[in-house]
Amino acid sequence: MADKNTRIAIVNHDKCKPKKCRQECKKSCPVVRMGKLCIEVTPQSKIAWISESLCIGCGICIKKCPFAALSIVNLPSNLEKETTHRYCANSFKLHRLPIPRPGEVLGLVGTNGIGKSTALKILAGKQKPNLGRFDNPPDWQEILTYFRGSELQNYFTKILEDDLRAIVKPQYVDQIPKTVKGSVGSILSRKDDTETQTIVCKQLDLTHLRERNVEDLSGGELQRFACAVVCIQRADIFMFDEPSSYLDVKQRLKAAITIHAVSFEQMNQVDSFIVFVYIIVVEHDLSVLDYLSDFICCLYGVPSAYGVVTMPFSVREGINIFLDGYVPTENLRFRETSLVFKVAETANDEEVKRLRHYQYPEMTKTMGEFSLEIKAGEFTDSEIMVMLGENGTGKTTFIRMLAGGLKPDGGGDIPILSVSYKPQTISPKFKGSVRALLHEKIRDAYTHPQFITDVMKPMQIESIIDQDVQNLSGGELQRVALTLCLGKPADVYLIDEPSAYLDSEQRLMAARVIKRYILHAKKTAFVVEHDFIMATYLADRVIVFDGIPSKTTAANTPQGLLAGMNRFLALLEITFRRDPNNFRPRINKCNSIKDTEQKKSGNYFFLDD
Repeated sequence: MADKNTRIAIVNHDKCKPKKCRQECKKSCPVVRMGKLCIEVTPQSKIAWISESLCIGCGICIKKCPFAALSIVNLPSNLEKETTHRYCANSFKLHRLPIPRPGEVLGLVGTNGIGKSTALKILAGKQKPNLGRFDNPPDWQEILTYFRGSELQNYFTKILEDDLRAIVKPQYVDQIPKTVKGSVGSILSRKDDTETQTIVCKQLDLTHLRERNVEDLSGGELQRFACAVVCIQRADIFMFDEPSSYLDVKQRLKAAITIHAVSFEQMNQVDSFIVFVYIIVVEHDLSVLDYLSDFICCLYGVPSAYGVVTMPFSVREGINIFLDGYVPTENLRFRETSLVFKVAETANDEEVKRLRHYQYPEMTKTMGEFSLEIKAGEFTDSEIMVMLGENGTGKTTFIRMLAGGLKPDGGGDIPILSVSYKPQTISPKFKGSVRALLHEKIRDAYTHPQFITDVMKPMQIESIIDQDVQNLSGGELQRVALTLCLGKPADVYLIDEPSAYLDSEQRLMAARVIKRYILHAKKTAFVVEHDFIMATYLADRVIVFDGIPSKTTAANTPQGLLAGMNRFLALLEITFRRDPNNFRPRINKCNSIKDTEQKKSGNYFFLDD
């Protein structure tokens, strides 16, 4: 039994229903048959309990459970003494913690459900780490002894003795209006400890929103407002959970610069010592994470089962380790395949036979103060057009016009094509399971073997197919919405922000699914995407939107990827280089040598280094 602690049993609280089954797990367990209490289901307990010390890992209970509520996961053997926290028996387990450093920005990267939020709660002092002993939690003295000799001992001592104040920017900003009422200006004035709100409002483009009520803000405005509220307060620990969702590329960079400036603004002098603040950022947009962080901790493991935090790495090394799926310091592979960003994966015109060519005419649309001019263009099948532009430049308006939801004010007629549309915001109204929803909306597609292989499996729909649509998380809803969109027979697929709520790994998977499906099915896709890595991976051609957001804008004729990206980045005054290892786009630091060189030569974007 030397390996008894290197195996964990997970019982899903939502799926386990002992009163609705015959307790097949208990009846089939060979250890229970030998007379030992390996699996127990008492009348008063709501879910089954599995003894990890007695479990032999045979997996019979997993196969027999009618609700697929059980999983037995083998842990790397070196982790048994490194448990930081476990919520209760047969539940998620976090190993190790990220180590923040004063005055620097720590970036966390990892898939959803791997323990990033748990780590943030512990580092914010909101959750006491129980070192895996949920039934007999240790006191702080024991916890400090456990972390003795590491930087975390110093960190937790400061939290206890100096009463460090932590502020967290929440992940789901769309929930803010439920708890916060009032105008943007009044809330910011109330929270302002540092007298920097005017500068922060200007940086985050909130000045014109000060009179507006919080419940009237869009997703992007809520995100900028939430970042501003955190940045203007005085604290010792700042945590930003996904600060880039809903923001366009320009706003993402502005938010990154504002967050980075917090450490310098809040630096203070105490008895001739300079006291820095701690900043921790969880971010799935890898180009923003790269730009924002000073060092990186990766998290790997099995989502909802266990998560492991690596030691800190430099930014480039940390992100490349995550994409590679291999931690050299631990000689451990946590993903079978490496994620590589070869841009033109399929898009050689000679190879792809394009059968159909469509054209759309010059059009205009005016909505109140906003006017959009669309220049004529054309597209073919087996092609993905990515729309690039700031928020408020009319990308969604253009998509709705193509879908037939909005009529143009002037100009020619749009070709009559069947359209499948995935909107930007997904609000689940369907009452019932994911399976019932798929059956109702895309009955033929979701049972078709080719669709299952190309879309359902990589989007991991099987794992959530029996869950209630109303109970799905943001990322799960996004995956279902993408599956529904691609499952509907159409000539043109209009996909608005497919990366929202998805983690870095799922974003790449979603991009691959969209690319492969459009190519194989010989269809066309128009995609609005702000995650730069995903946009460059998807695009065959790009449509650049320019002008004054929310006032007068224009959609230009489709251009090739390199010319379009150059034009778009020139508008934003940002330059990109490519990583030599995995070809991912990396933002150059403003006014760095590389940035200045590229701006001078007019090469804002490189396909090859």
